[in-house]
Amino acid sequence: MSAYDDLMAFQRQTEALSQVAGRLGWDQETMMAEGSVPQRAEEHAAMASVLHARRVDPRVGEWLARAEATDEVATANLRHIRRSYERTAKVPAKLAEELAKTTSLAHRIWAKARAEEDVASFLPLLERVVKLRQEEAAALAQGGNLYDALLNDYEQGATGAELEAMFSALRPRLVALRAAVLDQPKPKGLSGSFDEAVQLSLSTKLALAFGYDMNKGRIDKAVHPFSSGSGLDVRITTRTNAADPFNCFYSTIHEVGHATYEQNIDSAYLLTPLGSGVSMGVHESQSRIYENQIGRSRAFTGWLYGQMRDAFGDFGIASEDEFYACVNRVNDGFVRTEADELQYNLHVLMRFDLERSLISGDLAIKDLEAAWNDRFKADFGYAVDKPSNGVLQDVHWSEGLMGYFPTYTLGNVFAGCLNEAMREAVPTLDADLAKGDTSKATTWLRENVQKHGGLYEPKDVITRACGFAPSEAPLLNYLDAKFGGIYGL
Repeated sequence: MSAYDDLMAFQRQTEALSQVAGRLGWDQETMMAEGSVPQRAEEHAAMASVLHARRVDPRVGEWLARAEATDEVATANLRHIRRSYERTAKVPAKLAEELAKTTSLAHRIWAKARAEEDVASFLPLLERVVKLRQEEAAALAQGGNLYDALLNDYEQGATGAELEAMFSALRPRLVALRAAVLDQPKPKGLSGSFDEAVQLSLSTKLALAFGYDMNKGRIDKAVHPFSSGSGLDVRITTRTNAADPFNCFYSTIHEVGHATYEQNIDSAYLLTPLGSGVSMGVHESQSRIYENQIGRSRAFTGWLYGQMRDAFGDFGIASEDEFYACVNRVNDGFVRTEADELQYNLHVLMRFDLERSLISGDLAIKDLEAAWNDRFKADFGYAVDKPSNGVLQDVHWSEGLMGYFPTYTLGNVFAGCLNEAMREAVPTLDADLAKGDTSKATTWLRENVQKHGGLYEPKDVITRACGFAPSEAPLLNYLDAKFGGIYGL
């Protein structure tokens, strides 16, 4: 066997073990008993130690030195493995193990603090998580920017300065459009109670409509919906609210976007570095285009209106047009995951600025809640009412995912570009969506984005699919046209 063959055989085992580690996290968030937390933290730490050792195994360096790429796939595999090897070698094994253990404990303490509205009980562990991530960033950056070192774990090649420039271009038009929309009468909203079992049944139907393969996945409930896994085992979660079925339906569609990306990657890449989504920005582009440009379109909501009437009977919305406006209603609210398309990115931009300040040391943990509340009041015009609607609402910081938040808005930017290209390529798309048929949209995304997995770099994936480099303009133009039409601007 060649050095490349030996390397890939070793890497396949590493990828398999990484999937097992991910399954431990899925179980912890969906089914694990409360009393199991201390043991699970030890299990996470043990897996992190094993994976760290494999990723810096001296044989990997030797194989990389001797391996030769004979085609595009081998070139990409070597690029990913070399990047992982060099990154992991910079981080001490003890630090990697301590991070895994601490974030496992912090996650459950966050969930308890969130339920009890008790910020103080969470801050000591959050401070520990931030300190560990700062140490990791310093090891990775080797004198460079700490935040950029963490950001590259989720979006290879991106920098905080680059994203700040993009987000600065987004903010003025988002704020202006938000102000114009909120100055108009609001469309009618939902009222009443919607049976949770019926919600889950319809959410499964929606998952299937968007191409989720239930033979290789499952749907469970979680406090914070997420997708987990890749290849032949990709699981999603959703949540229910008796007063708001859209929370369930669009959480499901969103996570199906993530899941089908993983399910649709070329099967030849299974358990290789190319067998997962290439970045969180590209990943988020799939979940957001499924959820918004497709799932909240006038055409698809017309079909969904009929499904809801069949499931719940008359629920007080008189027509498809009224339902479309209801689905896309712009509301005051605190929670990012429940925010409408128009205001969602303002939530992300706030978190991006706060976590950059945390990692740089410009913002102390003890001042985080006040900083959050002040920024929210400035951006949204009203005060946070309780911690679970404020600094405790997101799971990410408890899990040490600093650098993750900006990929949500980057994903929206990518989705805006993909939507523009997709609609040009599939001019009859709305006619199909009006019948609940997403296949032309999902096929276009599979062929142009999803099947490639990690073959290309993130920006290259979007540029190849769209025929132009990504920018914020298509997203802003789409939002102006959509909400201008709904609100008569």
